Amino acid sequence: MTRSYVTERDAGLPSEGPAKGAVLPGLGWLITVALAYTLSQFLFVTTHLGLGFDESVYTSQVSPHAPAAFFSAPRARGISFLVAPVAALTYSTTALRCYLMVLSGAGLLGALWVWRRLLSDRTLAVAGLVFVSLWITQFYGPQVMPNLWVALGALASVGFYLRSVVTAHAGRADPDRWRMGTGNGLTGHGSLLGVMLCLAAVVQVRPPDGFWLVLPLVVASLVVRDWRRPAVFWALAIGLIAGGAQWVVESYMRYGGILARLHTSGRVEGGLSWNLAFGDQLKALAGRTLCRPCTVPWRDKADSLWWLAVPVVVVLGLYVARRAGRQAVVLVPVFCGLSMAVPYLLLINYAAPRFLLPSYALLALPVGECLVWLSAGAGSPRLRRAGAVLVVLALAGQLVSQNIVLTRTVARNEQAHDDFARIANGLREFGVTPPCLVTGTNAIPIGYAAGCASGATSGNNANTTAASIMRTARHRPVAVLVPRGHSVPVYAGSWSPHGMATSRQLGTYTVYISPAEAEHPSGGTQSADEGATRVEEAGCASRASLCKLRARWRRRRAGRPAAGAAPPVATARRWQWRTCPVSSS
Repeated sequence: MTRSYVTERDAGLPSEGPAKGAVLPGLGWLITVALAYTLSQFLFVTTHLGLGFDESVYTSQVSPHAPAAFFSAPRARGISFLVAPVAALTYSTTALRCYLMVLSGAGLLGALWVWRRLLSDRTLAVAGLVFVSLWITQFYGPQVMPNLWVALGALASVGFYLRSVVTAHAGRADPDRWRMGTGNGLTGHGSLLGVMLCLAAVVQVRPPDGFWLVLPLVVASLVVRDWRRPAVFWALAIGLIAGGAQWVVESYMRYGGILARLHTSGRVEGGLSWNLAFGDQLKALAGRTLCRPCTVPWRDKADSLWWLAVPVVVVLGLYVARRAGRQAVVLVPVFCGLSMAVPYLLLINYAAPRFLLPSYALLALPVGECLVWLSAGAGSPRLRRAGAVLVVLALAGQLVSQNIVLTRTVARNEQAHDDFARIANGLREFGVTPPCLVTGTNAIPIGYAAGCASGATSGNNANTTAASIMRTARHRPVAVLVPRGHSVPVYAGSWSPHGMATSRQLGTYTVYISPAEAEHPSGGTQSADEGATRVEEAGCASRASLCKLRARWRRRRAGRPAAGAAPPVATARRWQWRTCPVSSS
């Protein structure tokens, strides 16, 4: 019989995994893809890229460098916990980027490894290469952003889920064919534990994405009789509860409950309603990290053609998997990928390419199936060489075009982030040093770079008022950032203006700085540290009494200095409560 793609060793379902002598060579392909991913980040994204707006919010929650920035309702703390081991020890952005580059490569390897008993190493290597070839995947590898980690967690979660239902069913049908716990696999209980842990991680990083991920898995467990096992439902439920517990508790402590937080989240995101965002996502693929509102024309169309080809290749991959008898293994991640894309393609009125990273990771599996099939001659041995050349050229072209977009995107962001650091350095030269407050446009990244608290009186990150800012200015330096063409707040009209030289990317800024020293309301003067103490306690009171008690407890542990004496900076910082920023005063 002529040997074809379908009659290869990995054609059946479930796969028997790599042969005993081929475990390391097969795993070597996956290791190579993961190492290439990490190396591409070092080469093309660079390690000295400064922190952006959202990154500053997440990092400030665990970093001793500056008070925690305002944490809006849609955010979750999983990504802050992920970077805490480095951010809590050093302010070095380079160290943080290197840590995430290495960790993202290891995460990709782990997520692909989960699938080794379900798909061939060739398919997984090609799928991994397709996923990491995207400029979005490379750009967000070293970023303090949640979407890539949701993608890797979702990929691992679906893999563990399929191992727990498919392999267990095969084991009951033919115990001699499938011995759990041997080779590179886990036991049935181990796969369920993997489902719990990976799903909990996804929910912890981004709770709404966890919901859209679980939905198809629950439906599949209900529809497929052989998968209808209580242990699977328990694993999914425990993963959701474990991952969402902290988010639920925080919802009641800070936002008035779960429904109130969801309502606030929807308002911050512009409202959740029926809205087709396919065109917006297509426009953003040319290198826009955020397209809101996405009223720009569709330029650089060639850079987005791959997006239009994905549905065709995915359908071909499903066809190939069906011929090989493993349609369930490929169909489930397709349904999960489509489900996780629903809110970003149908329910919001703006676009960011990173939102679809989980969908791209899951859809890469049928794409890998299709490309391996084409490289094998699409079932015809005579076309094997032509098919292999075609696939190699297609992947090479995709890599080149995506890295061109990546280079442009990194350059733009590097200019803007350098401007943040430049303005922060200028603030220090003008006497705005910790404890201090920065407000105005881009106050969060600039304030974090300067080591200051940040505040806003309007917009999605509003956490203070003009009256509170004026009271704060009596006790410590306050800077208001005003881009050219924007009006100066009334309370800062008499403050000292200072021009800031920035790049064309960020534009011209004028910084208005409060007087260096103000009289205390009682007639005396007050040190900056005493002012910071009063502001923090006021901010805590406006948030929750528990926050205020924690701040006082931490201060008591550190030891409060005698009246009239300014405490050392190190002592003052020891008792600052990270979830209660001083800018909320």
